[in-house]
Amino acid sequence: MPPALFLENDNIMKYFTISELIRSETALKHGIWNGASQEVEDNLIALVDNVLDPLREAYGKPIRVTSGYRCPRLNRLVGGAPNSQHMRGEAADIVASTLGAGDCGSKPAMRVSGGENLKLGKLIEQLGHFDQLIYEQCDEYGYPRWIHVSYKRLGWNRRQVLYT
Repeated sequence: MPPALFLENDNIMKYFTISELIRSETALKHGIWNGASQEVEDNLIALVDNVLDPLREAYGKPIRVTSGYRCPRLNRLVGGAPNSQHMRGEAADIVASTLGAGDCGSKPAMRVSGGENLKLGKLIEQLGHFDQLIYEQCDEYGYPRWIHVSYKRLGWNRRQVLYT
């Protein structure tokens, strides 16, 4: 079992913590330690300060991070891209927290959650501080199952929008 993670900067952000950005059910299940280096932690703080906290403020409701930082082993295990920004702490996959845990299976519930996820993506576009925004696994209505968003602390942010 990996050691517990206690981080100095865990309480400096408004709506999110470093702990929730490095937590992974898959890592826990497979005994993978998914701890962040100082550089990764700095990147995560920049992602939160520039994208996630302003998004949460604009949205006015909770947002859930389903995947944040991934160590290389975890990234391979979940099928992430070999050069994934998740491995540098520059990306998070997010969903709107609009439904209870048991509600996700029905088509109407998926449309509601997908519609809220679409709102999140459009808000990110309006706020304009991001490197890459991906509307992931869109259904026939164009509603994404989740939103991937990244931000580069160092370098140029492309403001690239993609749909899968």
